[in-house]
Amino acid sequence: MSAVSTASLRAYRVLIGSRLRSQQVYTTSFALDVVGSVLTGLVEFGEVWIVFHNVRSLGGLSFGQICLLFGIAQVGFAFSQVMFGHVDRIPRYLRAGTLEAFYLRPLSLLGQLITSEIALRRLGWAALSVVVLSWALTAVDLVWTPAKVVLLVLSLLSSTALFAALFVAAAGLQFFLVDGEEMTNAFTYGGRYASQQPASIFSPGLIAAFVLAVPVAFTGYVPTLGLLDLPAPPALPWLGPQAAWWCPLVAAWTWLVALACWRVGTRHYQGGGG
Repeated sequence: MSAVSTASLRAYRVLIGSRLRSQQVYTTSFALDVVGSVLTGLVEFGEVWIVFHNVRSLGGLSFGQICLLFGIAQVGFAFSQVMFGHVDRIPRYLRAGTLEAFYLRPLSLLGQLITSEIALRRLGWAALSVVVLSWALTAVDLVWTPAKVVLLVLSLLSSTALFAALFVAAAGLQFFLVDGEEMTNAFTYGGRYASQQPASIFSPGLIAAFVLAVPVAFTGYVPTLGLLDLPAPPALPWLGPQAAWWCPLVAAWTWLVALACWRVGTRHYQGGGG
């Protein structure tokens, strides 16, 4: 490893360490933030419970199976939000003309934005998602094999990576939109909501949006079909159980698109005039 790479890694460690220590100074505020994160997750899960209080199945999935879908997708989203969710603050830097300060440091712009904050307060949501997933794994009729264990691990990693890529893509698009944060939120946070639902209930327009264009169906629904060996829905005949093994490839493709958006965005940026 070169001296420059070693120095960069050391700088990133210092940045991350300072961000983590800063969140431990005001313990009461931090605790309240964590509680708020848990409550947000409870509201999300409450919606699932309310639906199943009125129906026996949704998209051919039982309550336990929906909880498995919810758990995998939300674990991925929660951990990606802890590590990457704050990159959507870039419009504030663009409007204030303070992004140039990042260019003065001998580190990559994206790396600085990622390490500018590690939102530990969002771990409350992550913890709740892990609890729901753990319960769902015991509630569903899942025959464990070594392949299923590998598939579950790959699904969680792919879910996290895919949502992280969406945050980076949204940040790259902000160089063109600037005030279009709400539009990109429709695909990041809207994608999180769509990932909680079985894609079989989507209309053709939503299938195009959240299965093909923004493939959040691969964060929860497709892994659930693969883990439970469920047949593909009639509306999506190509999403059989074996499609769950495509999740890492879909996440990798999403990252390629995200990095392309970021590269084009940063090349488009002409400075804030500060």
